[in-house]
Amino acid sequence: MAIEETVEQLLQEAISLDSTDIHFIPRKHSYAVHIRSHSQLIPHSQFSVREGERLISHFKFMASMDIGEKRKPQSGSFQLQILGCLISLRISTLPTALSKESLVIRLLPQQGVPDLLQLSLFPHSARKLLALLSHSHGLIVFTGPTGSGKTTTLYSLIQHTASQHGRNVITLEDPVEKQNDQWLQVQVNEKAGVTYSAGLKAILRHDPDVIMVGEIRDEETARIAIRAALTGHLVLTTLHTRDAKGAVIRLLEFGLKWHEIEQTLIAVTAQRLVNLLCPACGTACSSRCLSEKQRKQATIYEILSGSNLKAVLNEAKGEKSFYRYPLLKHLLGKGIALGYLSQNEYDRWVFEEEKSRKISR
Repeated sequence: MAIEETVEQLLQEAISLDSTDIHFIPRKHSYAVHIRSHSQLIPHSQFSVREGERLISHFKFMASMDIGEKRKPQSGSFQLQILGCLISLRISTLPTALSKESLVIRLLPQQGVPDLLQLSLFPHSARKLLALLSHSHGLIVFTGPTGSGKTTTLYSLIQHTASQHGRNVITLEDPVEKQNDQWLQVQVNEKAGVTYSAGLKAILRHDPDVIMVGEIRDEETARIAIRAALTGHLVLTTLHTRDAKGAVIRLLEFGLKWHEIEQTLIAVTAQRLVNLLCPACGTACSSRCLSEKQRKQATIYEILSGSNLKAVLNEAKGEKSFYRYPLLKHLLGKGIALGYLSQNEYDRWVFEEEKSRKISR
């Protein structure tokens, strides 16, 4: 089979299984291909070393990467029409101890952004997030692990505020995951000097109403985001923390003053993408299930705002405070009680939390 046909078949199978990532993993005498579908990494196929290297070279060529460079990590992207859908492919390579390259492909469908009520498992959470957009200025932070749907949530929110509130929205992303002509999108390009901090400074001179910053990575970006929120802009961004409360601690660790955070922070949301219990198959849902057109995943949101946020801020300052709001584990338990989620999904989440705590120690 020609290399182009192999690539097309692999991508079609991955898309049909709702995959988010394809992994080319080098072994001593072969390449293993795994795909990530519904948060699970599943073995898919195996190629000889020669075939695996040819496939990796083909993807690198399509992404305008240096085919001859195998000693350094590289990244690139390109778009393809697959099964009638426009898909953006984000490519990342990594050299390994076996003197072979590992490659991961992130699959990013470019179809329209779903409404937040379609994304959220609980409609109340979606309505609460949409209500936060009524603020004319301030900072809203989203947290969660990679693959938890933070970017999709952000896109859904800015699409709503651009269309319903008529606001000028500018995004700063690395990379731009879904192209949309309803708002202005800026790509981070460190080689050209467009870092998160430099790009955010430039955006502030472009008369935005709402700014989406892909991620706050350092103290300088955090300070500019806070300044933007203080000067009449609504800023939506992400942080990598385990829960909503942890985001407040992270902002303080960036060197921000307590009163700056207290004046700007509107809400913090921690989210997880969960697998829904199939109404026909239960926990063992087949890829050929008759209910396959129904959504297989949904998002749960742990939202920290209002008096509860104030109490957490006071606790971070050293004061004793009382707060109570639905945590992720409580929402998972509610999902099980209502028949949306399986006990296995709760156990998987608890396992991931325990693993992440051990790593953070």
